[in-house]
Amino acid sequence: MRRDKVSHDPTALALSALAWTLADTDRATRLLALTGLDPDDLRHRAADPAVLGAVLAFLEAHQPDLIACADALEVAPDDLVQARAELER
Repeated sequence: MRRDKVSHDPTALALSALAWTLADTDRATRLLALTGLDPDDLRHRAADPAVLGAVLAFLEAHQPDLIACADALEVAPDDLVQARAELER
């Protein structure tokens, strides 16, 4: 059975996913290119539900990243998808 490493609070989960995404230079560059965010904007708006939702949508758009992130955070990929849906409400 999987032990949850990260809270299932949508904001906390998305922030953890953001940190995971930014830990890889190529993935971080792709995130910025596809979302239109720049590093300063991302720094200032990191807790914004719209930005966090965009990060999770970015991961959802590339299933290998979604699965790898979920594995790293020790959650199910569906937990990340659900977090995005809750942040976009």
